[in-house]
Amino acid sequence: MQRFSKSIKVVLFAYLLITAMLYFLQEKLIFLPSKLPQEFEFSFRHDFEEVSLAAEDGSLLNSIHFKQDNPKGLILYFHGNAGDLSRWGDITSFFVDRKYDVLVMDYRTYGKSTGKLSEDALHSDAQLFYDYALKQYEEHQIILYGRSLGTGIATKLASKNNPNKLILETPYYSLMEVARERFPFLPVTWFMKYKLLTYEFIKSVSCPITIFHGTSDNVIPYKSGRRLFDAIPRQTKDFYTIVEGGHNNLIEFDDYLNGINKALP
Repeated sequence: MQRFSKSIKVVLFAYLLITAMLYFLQEKLIFLPSKLPQEFEFSFRHDFEEVSLAAEDGSLLNSIHFKQDNPKGLILYFHGNAGDLSRWGDITSFFVDRKYDVLVMDYRTYGKSTGKLSEDALHSDAQLFYDYALKQYEEHQIILYGRSLGTGIATKLASKNNPNKLILETPYYSLMEVARERFPFLPVTWFMKYKLLTYEFIKSVSCPITIFHGTSDNVIPYKSGRRLFDAIPRQTKDFYTIVEGGHNNLIEFDDYLNGINKALP
């Protein structure tokens, strides 16, 4: 009996230790930034302007603004959880090729951006760049595009404004749900600092919504994106199932390209 009681205590201690570790390390699991020196010079094949905006708390948010003559509109792009603008600038050049201006920012701690991360900061920084865009474009010209981590941010932003449309690539029903699936034995609801409840945000979005998700996504399950789509209460919406598509390779599939042709004519 004493041996059984001791075993229970050991298991309980281990459980509490793992829970505590995840609580304090959750930012390192969610955010995978790479840093750039402030003097780093970007190089892309399209014309661009490097723009840094100051947040209310003094943080500086770095971005790349691709510009061209007579663009079809502006894509305000919110990227995934890894890398920095030296990578995402190349990725978003796909949309510049399609004759859209693109504005893509680095989140706090990414690239040259500074400041302390929090969910509130992610949303307020997104609004900062939306307001910057409104100084140069009519609101009906602004398209919000979120990829992976950025889908929750883009959706919340769309719910607070009136962009032309919202496009989501590999989105989650909520970041909380993704954490529950990954750690089903832990009380993630209690300690998650970054809930990103996209399913709640999307109920207040009034513009057309397009979602792309691959059936072989091993980061954000396909069913999470599908469940999010089903949570959209009304308005124009499209869902593109990319059969065998993964988390980072949808651009290689015709179904994605055909969907983009419709969403971004």
